[in-house]
Amino acid sequence: MKKSKGSRADTGKDSPSGRGSKRSRQQFIVVSYDIPDDRRRTRVCHLLKDYGQRVQYSVFECQLRPQDYKRLRERLRPLLDLAEDDVRFYRLCEVCLPKAKIWGPSPREEVRESIVV
Repeated sequence: MKKSKGSRADTGKDSPSGRGSKRSRQQFIVVSYDIPDDRRRTRVCHLLKDYGQRVQYSVFECQLRPQDYKRLRERLRPLLDLAEDDVRFYRLCEVCLPKAKIWGPSPREEVRESIVV
């Protein structure tokens, strides 16, 4: 059942039962980075491998629940020097994702929806 915008259930807070919560939905996030320092760049890359798939040298595609996305940003921030480093997060909605065009030999992995029973 689809919830209408502005409903109380659409606040993003966990429901008492832990089911049907907006927080449990996964979102597709592209993370790109430009980090001049080799050591910081390596640390960022290793961290991002825990959250998604590397699709280009400095680009990762991640399928994350909101709480995992928040945790990624919390873990990533201390690794950066924001005076030098550039990290960008792009969220793609379910409607936009199929419209993404990929040219080249490496097709993106199929995004699978998880069902927990």
